[in-house]
Amino acid sequence: MSYSSSLHIGIVACSAEGAALCYRTICAEGAQALGPHAHPEVSLHTHSLADYVACLNQGDLAGVGALMLSSAGKLARAGADFLICPDNTIHQALGHVLPQSPLPWLHIAEEVALEAAQRGYRRIGITGTRWLVDSPVYPDKLAAQGLECVRPPASDRDLLARIIMDELVYGDFRPASVALLQGVVTRLRDAGCDAVVLGCTELPLVLNDGNCALPTLDSTRILARAALRRALQGE
Repeated sequence: MSYSSSLHIGIVACSAEGAALCYRTICAEGAQALGPHAHPEVSLHTHSLADYVACLNQGDLAGVGALMLSSAGKLARAGADFLICPDNTIHQALGHVLPQSPLPWLHIAEEVALEAAQRGYRRIGITGTRWLVDSPVYPDKLAAQGLECVRPPASDRDLLARIIMDELVYGDFRPASVALLQGVVTRLRDAGCDAVVLGCTELPLVLNDGNCALPTLDSTRILARAALRRALQGE
């Protein structure tokens, strides 16, 4: 098929670094299927990350959902055919979004769970923001595939939250912090995990199969590739 007959992908972004990685992956890997320089049409909208953080700090998932719906409406008006959100944390607000959404969505944790099952993993460690790790987003979707979910201990959740929100979302990648993140993965391996979800869309910028003690499930690129497959299916 040609890129002109593929579906228009709408990206509901939250944090810039993860959204940029998702966008780049769609565009770069689109060329593998469609030919040199070709990729499906893509539109992206984001509200200020500070608006999302304010809602998350207050436990206001309805407010998170309202921001996501605002982006969804703008992307629908821009011509998008379906939506993705390259941010694991705010998926916990999808219950507020889907009943009112003008367009269908792919779910990042659902795509990761499908990938984990296809690769034969059984006991999956979760990394990400404290909001995400404390939430049912991954336990629910992994359980639907018959997979076990392991959360890191409280001290590691705090460590992940600090590095993600104080460094990674700003594109600040420090070797000492990468070593600390690798330690979190090693402890998940020692807890019996056979893979780890990089459940913050910035984590794949610093962690991968080559520098971790466990195989990684790169949520950012898994979602981007799922979106690309969906777009290439056409109408």
